[in-house]
Amino acid sequence: MNANTSRQSPAEGEESAQLFARTARDLPTGRHQFHKERLMARIHEARQEERQAESPAVRRQTERQAERTAGAPGGFRRLRLPRPAITLPVLAAALAGVVVTGVVRTGGDGVRDGGGVATGPALTTTVGAATTKGLPQLLDQISLAAAEDDHPVVEPGQYIYIESKAADTFLKTVGDKTTLASHRLHTRQIWDSPDGTKGWLIDPAVNDSPEGETLSLPDEQGNTPRAHLGAPSYDYLAELTTDPDELLAKIYEETAGQGNTPDQQAFTTIGDLLAESYPPAELYSALFKAAAKIPGVVVVNDAVDAVGRHGVAVARLDETSGLREEWIFDTKSHVFLGERSVQVKRLTGTDALIEPGTVTYTSAILTRAIVDGIKQTPSRSG
Repeated sequence: MNANTSRQSPAEGEESAQLFARTARDLPTGRHQFHKERLMARIHEARQEERQAESPAVRRQTERQAERTAGAPGGFRRLRLPRPAITLPVLAAALAGVVVTGVVRTGGDGVRDGGGVATGPALTTTVGAATTKGLPQLLDQISLAAAEDDHPVVEPGQYIYIESKAADTFLKTVGDKTTLASHRLHTRQIWDSPDGTKGWLIDPAVNDSPEGETLSLPDEQGNTPRAHLGAPSYDYLAELTTDPDELLAKIYEETAGQGNTPDQQAFTTIGDLLAESYPPAELYSALFKAAAKIPGVVVVNDAVDAVGRHGVAVARLDETSGLREEWIFDTKSHVFLGERSVQVKRLTGTDALIEPGTVTYTSAILTRAIVDGIKQTPSRSG
């Protein structure tokens, strides 16, 4: 399976950062549904007035970071968990898709508060030319490769394990000075049960403890949120239609009102499903056929994932934020390598610090496997 997800945007605001730091320990920071409603409500209250003054680019980036941290629609889900023994062939070989932090607060020493990821200079790249030439053929090839991939079924009691590398660039404010910085490349590991009720996350950009944190449900109030496209479980994905037209229609319907435009949100949602989830084989193939029907999707012939692997990207530009989301695939095998978000348009005000060529998020999937227990990895499987 050639999947990935992942995306991340610049972070700002001391108040927001403190809010995220407090809540990140209690919520799965991926695409799942863990404590989503409560966290999003608190974020909304804390940021409502401040966001009125933010530019569309920074506002959307902040919202997506919050969604990913909470596992809300449009953001990263609570990824699945490793299951000890079977490494998914194509996937395990080269998949990329991680989720990184949301709004962050840094101290004078350049280390993220509550985390173990040091900061460095902004991540940059050359903005590759985009074209629609060859897009249908490329997506057909990717879809065929996905359909042919050896795709084991996840059984009850097993876990989906995804290991990735990720880094992100964000706006960092110390005192009255705002600069552009990045969280350096770090490893992220996530385990998730098929029904989405059990899981574990190890991510130094999110966890205070190197041991990680539980993603298991119900929460402390006894709530077990229902899976959805923004926070899917394997069992949920297994029930989705594999008809591309019906699938895309469902994505538009379920994500209505999210993102800057319906088309961009549909593209983002599919990208998230490719990252830290494990769609069944037929659905995985159908996702690419659905993506081909979204207006504005283009090809970038040379893109690089978080660990330096070059590939071809399926991409789309968010006209509001000026960010181009890129799904990166191996040029020969069409295996999903990872994903990144690249600033393409020049912004104004403080946002002008995010110059064209800034990589606001990058990820690379290293391993996707089915294991038999939480915190078990393929190398430790019996």
